[in-house]
Amino acid sequence: MPSADAILLDTHAWIWLRAGEAASLRKSSLDAIVEAARRSALNVSVISVWEVAMLAAKGRVHLGLSAAQWVHRALAAPGLVLADLTPEIAVESSFLPGEFHSDPADRIIVATARAIGATLYTKDRAILAYGRNGHVKTAAL
Repeated sequence: MPSADAILLDTHAWIWLRAGEAASLRKSSLDAIVEAARRSALNVSVISVWEVAMLAAKGRVHLGLSAAQWVHRALAAPGLVLADLTPEIAVESSFLPGEFHSDPADRIIVATARAIGATLYTKDRAILAYGRNGHVKTAAL
């Protein structure tokens, strides 16, 4: 079980970190991510694996490897934990409080952050606004 100060990376954040684009992140965010990895409290949702594969299949990201190879290597990063999609998270994603858009992957990522008590690191404006409304802990990249 993740600690109370666990981090969940949004899919784009995971891709950017693996692509070496960490310099474009806020220093405070990068520092927190590095510290979370050191404590094995850095999480990525299993739905992000699916999202990466879908983005690669549609040609929206170029990974330099097959999607399967990229995912395998990315999940082997020190301190990274794969957050499972549990029945509770699946149900929670359908009953999120307040107003939130219908994208299933984003709903599962938000529900995962809520379920494991993690801060969701993202640049997604809709998720950040949802966080400002008090429904999930978020941090802007």
